[in-house]
Amino acid sequence: MDFDVIVIGSGFGGAITSCRLAEKGMKVLVLERGHKWDRTTYPRKPEDEWIWSRTHPERHHGWADLRRFKGMAVIAGAGVGGGSLIYANVCAVPPPSVFNTGWPSEITFQGLQPYYARVANVLDTRQVPKNQWSPRVQLLRDAAIALGQADRFRAAEVAVSFDANLDYDFNVEPDIGNSRRFFNKHGVERGTCAHLGECDIGCRADAKNTLDKNYLHIAEQNGAEIRPLHLVTKIEVIGGGYRVSHNELKDGTSLAGSTTAERVIVAAGSMGSTELLLQCRDLVGTLPNLAPSLGKHWSSNGDFLTPAMYLHRTLWPDRGVTIGAVIDYLDASDDGKTYWIQDGGTPNVMNKYFQAVLDRLRKDPGEGHLLEGFNMSSLLQHLTLLAANLDVSKHLMPWFAQGVDAGDGELHLSDGVLDLKWDIERSLPLFETIEKRHKTLAHATGGHPFPLPTWLVSHELITPHPLGGCNMGSSPDQGVVNHLGEVFGYKNLYVADGAIVPRPLGVNPSRTIGALAERIADCMAA
Repeated sequence: MDFDVIVIGSGFGGAITSCRLAEKGMKVLVLERGHKWDRTTYPRKPEDEWIWSRTHPERHHGWADLRRFKGMAVIAGAGVGGGSLIYANVCAVPPPSVFNTGWPSEITFQGLQPYYARVANVLDTRQVPKNQWSPRVQLLRDAAIALGQADRFRAAEVAVSFDANLDYDFNVEPDIGNSRRFFNKHGVERGTCAHLGECDIGCRADAKNTLDKNYLHIAEQNGAEIRPLHLVTKIEVIGGGYRVSHNELKDGTSLAGSTTAERVIVAAGSMGSTELLLQCRDLVGTLPNLAPSLGKHWSSNGDFLTPAMYLHRTLWPDRGVTIGAVIDYLDASDDGKTYWIQDGGTPNVMNKYFQAVLDRLRKDPGEGHLLEGFNMSSLLQHLTLLAANLDVSKHLMPWFAQGVDAGDGELHLSDGVLDLKWDIERSLPLFETIEKRHKTLAHATGGHPFPLPTWLVSHELITPHPLGGCNMGSSPDQGVVNHLGEVFGYKNLYVADGAIVPRPLGVNPSRTIGALAERIADCMAA
């Protein structure tokens, strides 16, 4: 065998398992489809590679993978560090209630606590210093107070490095010169937050504690090999382990190759891992005995957005960390629904990018890969509206939320390509409750909420937090993997990412995915 372990993907599941197994002396290979980005290569100009193309990845392997299905769109990161590159830094523990049903009996809220703590320690999470609260965090606090619910407001735990001595005036254009360079506890040179508003598109100040700055760095220090731009196409059983076939994306072409290992960990995210295993079962037939529940019980984790305009309040949504605080309704006290509310942000550079996309599409409709997978007419309307309102964007508040939806989506292959069967009916009461809460909070603080046209017209949603598809279960009838992440029917084949989370969490899921990966790695090493 070429390696002891091959890890497919480098998001929270892949980074953590590769780190812990390399620390145990195993020979580990990480195959990542995307670039190894850094602060000198993050896309910024309109002509840069922003979008990952599923039809032509050898030519267009950009920052984000955008998939649009009927009623639901999904965004995922593409690069070394996976979802940590594009997520909003929030490191949250869900309420105990979400572990009451749907999990194997071995997985409990109390049992995961040591792993939750371990993830927070490695990611070095903390709250935004009070002297650096954005106007949106202050608005969130004011809204909670106005409703007599101040006890529900709290600062979020975020994986960001701050200089507590920085006094930043949000009415002043952010200056990267306010970032202080230092070495983190893992020996990686970093910078402190300068409130550039770039959390989701690559922090040029190096303040975001992405996985390449901690877990993946530790993995490499312990001998793990990371190969960027390697897109896995197939897993097959061979004597003593598995053969993983992959395409190296190089110079506009795909170079086919394969590598072998005794163990394989699939960690390409809810969409990527499920798609790969569906293709191995239903398309190429190399893993024919995968459980019939593969693809089922998919969840959007209740992601919802309601913008609101504040004509007499300056909010600067393009400055500061993307999410800094929450209002907590996780106790199901609001009509029995479990959810929380967050402040949101919108990177200004994306406004410029989308305007440039509009210009390029007008000149050359063949540039459609720039918005691959989206309903072009509706998206162009939104982008036009966005561009027209740039002069008032400083007054915009994007009210965010996550919640416990029905978790009844189903991923499947359509002509060999991943598709999603999504019916909002059972989840609609949650989203209506969140929308009502958003409006109540906005009105209580003098805001003017307006639903997104996609929601108003057709109840279309977008999520950066997809969960499920390769769910944990107690048997093949109930899930695809057991409580250890091992695939039923295939010894030494594992899944360790958001795909194994068997139900919605109602909060940002990265820390739970990380805790499960820590537990899986512990058991594998033992």
